[in-house]
Amino acid sequence: MKQLLLQVLFVAIMLCSGSYVSADDIVAIQEINESPVNFDGKEVKLRGIAKNPTRLPLVNLKSYVLEDSSGEITILTESDLPKMNQEITIRAKVNSLAIVKGEALGLTVIELERYEPQQKI
Repeated sequence: MKQLLLQVLFVAIMLCSGSYVSADDIVAIQEINESPVNFDGKEVKLRGIAKNPTRLPLVNLKSYVLEDSSGEITILTESDLPKMNQEITIRAKVNSLAIVKGEALGLTVIELERYEPQQKI
């Protein structure tokens, strides 16, 4: 019984600790677009307005554009598409297909986690 209570408490703490995103943690989309090499292979937190959803069921591809005051970037996701024109915050991984002479080619940003609007942001 004690062990079950401890496991439940641990899960609750883990869930709560992942729900807070400080404004200081948010990366401006323009920073990624201007220097994708600096973000290659790294996780970032982004906040913006979701728009332009795309779903291609034959290849199981879902994407949307995330726009903030500095620019916009295409986000790939395995989750449901977000509500359009809604401000969201996500944790994502930035990857480049290749880096040639310091230039990133084939920038992809993959959503890892989406923070619900009612969570502390």
